[in-house]
Amino acid sequence: MINSSDHILIIIFDGLFMFYAVAICHAYLFLAIISLVELGRYLRKAKVSDHNNILSSPLAPGISLLAPAYNESLTIIDNAKSLLSIMYNKLEVIIINDGSKDDTLQKLIDAFSLVRVPYHVEYKIPSKPVIGVYKSQNRAFKKLTVVDKHNGGKADALNVGINISTNSLVACIDVDCIIERDALLKMVKPFMEETTPVIATGGVVRIANSCDIEEGRLLEVRLPEKMIARFQVLEYIRSFLVGRMAWSKLNGLLLISGAFGLFKKDIVIKVGGYDQKTVGEDMELVVRMRVHMHNHNLPYKVVYIPEPLCWTEAPSDYTVLGRQRNRWTRGTFETLRAHKYIFFNPRYGLMGMLSYPFWFFFEWLAPLVELSGVVFMICQLFLGNLNIPFAILLLSAVYAFSFMISMTGLLAEEFSYHPYRRKRDILKLVFAALIEPLVFHPRVVWWSIRGNIDLIKGKKAWGDMSRQGFVRYKKKVAA
Repeated sequence: MINSSDHILIIIFDGLFMFYAVAICHAYLFLAIISLVELGRYLRKAKVSDHNNILSSPLAPGISLLAPAYNESLTIIDNAKSLLSIMYNKLEVIIINDGSKDDTLQKLIDAFSLVRVPYHVEYKIPSKPVIGVYKSQNRAFKKLTVVDKHNGGKADALNVGINISTNSLVACIDVDCIIERDALLKMVKPFMEETTPVIATGGVVRIANSCDIEEGRLLEVRLPEKMIARFQVLEYIRSFLVGRMAWSKLNGLLLISGAFGLFKKDIVIKVGGYDQKTVGEDMELVVRMRVHMHNHNLPYKVVYIPEPLCWTEAPSDYTVLGRQRNRWTRGTFETLRAHKYIFFNPRYGLMGMLSYPFWFFFEWLAPLVELSGVVFMICQLFLGNLNIPFAILLLSAVYAFSFMISMTGLLAEEFSYHPYRRKRDILKLVFAALIEPLVFHPRVVWWSIRGNIDLIKGKKAWGDMSRQGFVRYKKKVAA
């Protein structure tokens, strides 16, 4: 038997968990509605837009494409060719070899006829020293610059690239990504058209596993063969089409994916570049840039482009994926902690009153609340205090809502850019959405919990993120 005080405590916990569940469902529903409306508006506008006009425009700003590389020998040549094939006139491609222990640098030297050239580096942003700068003897690769430096991590490598870059905009990407040829034309458009100054833009990142790829070019989009990658396809669709689209409309976007983002270089330099003390350097930079604009009372926008502009190789085993999600959790909290002064601070407008609280309560805190709720429910079951019919009803409602959000994202994807042409691929994604809350989501929660534990322990390492390369196409060619 439980006494009255324990009974009151149980009622309070029940009420808190119910309030949190209702709040998070309403928040995501609100974002989904805004995203769908804004996506429709963007598609109507895109029908009458000609991005190719930017190619010949004398007003188009120069872009420096920065790609850090660490032990990327499996894919470095294909990815370098992909970057060099991007359609943009005022473009330089800078690959930063971040002290790789494999033959990444040598493969680049051999493939692109690189020679070391004298180069003075002005360290506007503190970084590890540059060992050497390489340019190609082949004029076909005149846009390419390869920088060799001592290992300092991705953030340090990007800072070196910013120091060496010569253009007003810097596009920061993961070197293992495949970029659509017209991606920069679409990313730069808001910088040229918006009446409010744009300080950063980001686009949709999609999963390239099992796609047909040749020499850095995406030939055919295929649904990943492994279920673990399909789960990530659903995650990316929800995140980019149902989340970031809405935050862009509200001008409350706090994160531009480190896989592909375009930034105003002068603002990046003013705020000190990428923070090397966090593993979430992409989110932290965007927040710091926004804070800088607020502190100086400058109007600005961070814009999201709802088109699949970048394709990346997703982790294909649970060990590597767990390390990635562990790092994402630590990076999120490090950013929130570093900028805790924003929390419900009206000085920072919507970012302080809505964006930051959303990330705190519904992104970082959600796995902790979810685990607490499960533990609380199990304890009540063993104590004989659990209302089993109500618990089943609540869990069913949460499951149904999760499936609905996945379907909303999938419908938005298919009615807009329709990357998966085969009907069986859509059916496979629907099946993945049905089992994801039961099979995959618990792992995500556990990885987040481990990330918080490692955060308390003071862990700073990225963890080994070994890649397989784009093996499907290579096997196909060999056959």
